[in-house]
Amino acid sequence: MLLPHERPPFEIVRPNGSSRVLLVCDHASKRIPQALGDLGLPAGVIDTHVGWDIGAASVARHLSELLDATLVLSSFSRLVIDCNRPETAPSSIPEVSCGVPIPGNVGLSAEERAIRIQRILRPYHAAIADVLDARPDPVLISVHSFTPVMLGQSRPWPIGLLYGADTRLAHAFRDWLRRDPALLVGDNEPYRVSAETDWTIPAHGEARGILNTAFEIRQDGVGDAAGQRAWAERIAQGWETIRGRAL
Repeated sequence: MLLPHERPPFEIVRPNGSSRVLLVCDHASKRIPQALGDLGLPAGVIDTHVGWDIGAASVARHLSELLDATLVLSSFSRLVIDCNRPETAPSSIPEVSCGVPIPGNVGLSAEERAIRIQRILRPYHAAIADVLDARPDPVLISVHSFTPVMLGQSRPWPIGLLYGADTRLAHAFRDWLRRDPALLVGDNEPYRVSAETDWTIPAHGEARGILNTAFEIRQDGVGDAAGQRAWAERIAQGWETIRGRAL
């Protein structure tokens, strides 16, 4: 499916980073493989949150620089295959996303689905596993962004911390961020981590028993370079503050 001139399914930034933190960005890109055309999408849809997490990759790249942390980013749009979904989940290769039909995903054969899994999803997660395997005491931080309004519902949190059964890192960041009384910090908002709907945190964080959390940053705060840098600096400061605690 991927032509020889196209980029691989993942990108690794700072492979030899000194930090114990591994940063990942599951929805870093809005790119569609050339063989799939535009998936039949209306013009401009791929540029919206339907196609990717706006600003998340830039925040993650800044964090990688600030922490000297290795970063793994997905290379293709979540509409091709969602790198934060189990292979068998209906939303893995969505036929509809945020109310928008995805014609290029309708009626796929088992073989067509398997190609996307084998060429994009599995290599991305293998890259994450390889980095974690090489670290003696890794910490996993996943970086996402979310829309201020979803299906008519306003989302008031500028930032949220997501987690499953392991609350250690998420609550440490949450409590540190809440020292600012003007900042409304979401606790498992606007989403919740579930093994049925999520892959990265359950498969790489919880399964290994390592410290893990996912940041969700509202997109109106990371829509430009200044906001992306500011949130990265804030998160980096938080990590430097809490990393010495007994977590």
